Amino acid sequence: MNIIGSGGSPVTPDVWNEREMRDALARRDVSEVYRQLRRHGVSQRQIAASTGQSQSEVSEILKGRQVMAYDVLARIADGLGIPRGYMGLAYDGATAMRVAKATNALEAEEDESVKRRKFLSHAAAVTMGAAVFGTEDSAWAPANAQTPAPTRIGMTDVQQIQAATKALRDLDYRYGGGTCRDAVVAQLSWAQQLLDSTSSDPVRKQLFVALADMHSLAGWTSFDVGLLDPARSHFGRALEFAKRADDDSLVASVLYRMGRVYLHYQEPNEALKLFQLGQIAAQESGSSLTVAVLCANEAWAYGMLNKPDQVQKMVGRTKDEFARANVDDAPDWVRFFTENDLHGMIGSAHDALAVFDPKKHASIAVAETIKCNEAYGADMQRTHVFGLSLQATNHFRAGDVQEGLKVGRRALQFGERVKSARVADRLKPLELEAGKNRANSDSRDLFEEVRRFRQA
Repeated sequence: MNIIGSGGSPVTPDVWNEREMRDALARRDVSEVYRQLRRHGVSQRQIAASTGQSQSEVSEILKGRQVMAYDVLARIADGLGIPRGYMGLAYDGATAMRVAKATNALEAEEDESVKRRKFLSHAAAVTMGAAVFGTEDSAWAPANAQTPAPTRIGMTDVQQIQAATKALRDLDYRYGGGTCRDAVVAQLSWAQQLLDSTSSDPVRKQLFVALADMHSLAGWTSFDVGLLDPARSHFGRALEFAKRADDDSLVASVLYRMGRVYLHYQEPNEALKLFQLGQIAAQESGSSLTVAVLCANEAWAYGMLNKPDQVQKMVGRTKDEFARANVDDAPDWVRFFTENDLHGMIGSAHDALAVFDPKKHASIAVAETIKCNEAYGADMQRTHVFGLSLQATNHFRAGDVQEGLKVGRRALQFGERVKSARVADRLKPLELEAGKNRANSDSRDLFEEVRRFRQA
């Protein structure tokens, strides 16, 4: 039940229009929103009941803990009766479905393992050529928003979608999905309406490619802000469009990205299945760079599974395919994979192995990650957070505490500038390693700084 603004509560809807409240909402400063509500006489218990949070969560937020996850922000807005637009929150179909489930505690959500199996089954059907395009919406298919579209389109219309995707992907790559996810979803809701327009066959095929790429970006940015179900929804649609366009490299790219989602959530077996499925499409594409990307990510998954022989095998294949690749002829969506990324992925695989055998693999992870971090520009802030945190973690594992402290603090500095829910998760290993050295006062300070950052 929504307590705010009902049943004798001192808060009425016009509270959301007060200047200080509107400013806080625009900043998505939930701590200040809750403090404003407390000043209006709303108790922590009432806030918790309206938002579906525990009183301890509300208390932590009142003390300054930041709320970044998109689905949590949406649930807070809906629970308190805040107009979503005041917080700059879009209401795409996937998010609406997620919020609707969250507001009914009695409605059991489908088990995550079941969702993974369903997605893998769908991915296999699409990749192996099943006619799934245009069938009844699956559990991950987002709803389309109906908006006006031209009756006939040409290549210029498709190029506009591609240009928007490129610009938005650049924002995500530099500063995190939180800077552009809403814009991607909004752009996508319009672009999909072009499917109802008439066009020549070549234009139609390129439209499928453009929509697949934009859905893939929507999936990636959803993942980056902590929305797993919408990410899976968009990746599922991206697969269908890529297959309809007969673009094997793009199919491989989508499967690689969804596999990375599962790696992030510590599900290497599930990720490996998607990478191996993507490898089939990559081989069919004839793009050595695409094959290299899939091999590199398989190496990372094998590292998480503590299979060093398989890691070495896949790293060797990655290097071979990368050496054969012609970047100028590679599809746009894999051109990001440069020599910097090659070193970064090898470092990630050894970082995963270092969890099991730090003496053998931590120093290798450091050496590879340094090559990656030194080559990236300072504006690639999210990439720097991930790379620097990995490097710092392995400095600690290798016994170089002072270098771990220096690099770890740099990772935190970059992390504060990035709108990505993944940053906190990727800093967890650094927190653990710094915590093992708490006898050192500087290490203890870093541990506390990282802990506070991750809890914010």
